[in-house]
Amino acid sequence: MSKTVLVLVETVDDYLPLLEQAGYRLIRAPSPALRADAIQRHASEIDAVLTRGPLGLTAAEIEALPELRIICVIGAGYEQVDLAAAAARGITVTNGAGANAGPVADHAMAILLALLRDIPRADASTRRGEWNRVISPSVSGKRLGVLGFGAVGQAIAKRASLGFDMNVSYHSRTPRRDLPYTWYDSPLHLADAVDILVVATPGGAGTHHLVDAQVLEALGAEGYLVNIARASVVDTQALVAALEQGLIAGAALDVFDDEPAVPDSLKALGNTVLTPHVAGQSPEAARDTVALVLRNLQAFFAGEPVLTPVHR
Repeated sequence: MSKTVLVLVETVDDYLPLLEQAGYRLIRAPSPALRADAIQRHASEIDAVLTRGPLGLTAAEIEALPELRIICVIGAGYEQVDLAAAAARGITVTNGAGANAGPVADHAMAILLALLRDIPRADASTRRGEWNRVISPSVSGKRLGVLGFGAVGQAIAKRASLGFDMNVSYHSRTPRRDLPYTWYDSPLHLADAVDILVVATPGGAGTHHLVDAQVLEALGAEGYLVNIARASVVDTQALVAALEQGLIAGAALDVFDDEPAVPDSLKALGNTVLTPHVAGQSPEAARDTVALVLRNLQAFFAGEPVLTPVHR
């Protein structure tokens, strides 16, 4: 019997046929209105849900789906999925850990380079017919700190270390003795030791405002912040104040608290680089993400262990 998947995501459409070719029936509901309608009309048919961290799946929605057995989250983050409600029903949750680590790490380095080398403003002024040869900091040889050291954090560290001869440090819950980087026991101590702090940790209550005013102050007036993880990890008000007051040199952000809204205070600053949550998006990443979802679904419905389980 074919299984039905409720698809809430909107970024992997080109590769969803991989699921259909494997025999899955898809109900696409990429907007709040379509989502509510699909749950109301097809509740008794839905065996699986495909979502992403910010879209999540609420306790009420889980309760409304009596046949739901597995929730697959694309990307590493699953902060808006009610894990307690899923666990109470015995529903398996998987994520996309590692599937898009390469593109996210690429984007982190791209906006880091753009920020330090002031590329957006140089491009804009050149297009205006100006010739402003501003002296910008070098990237090679800088001290890089990575907050969160999963697949994405490690991919960033590898690029920074091997590609730009950067001294790499990191903070995670436990040190990785098998990796050639320096571990710090807190975000504060990490920020105090580096020139650039890259946020690569999952979102959720456990990481809320890990980067606060104190951490930004420790990063210092010549320090830079890059966030390709979740906006909730950084205290945005504290960040804006630090940027306005020169407490840090600049910030490159791919994530925001109330997407797609971006605070005017951030847009008005000349020491920011802002992109619309696209770090993990590439054709290759979308393909690999859907392929991982398929492998998890196939394993689950065959009664085998899933590849990337999320544990509450």
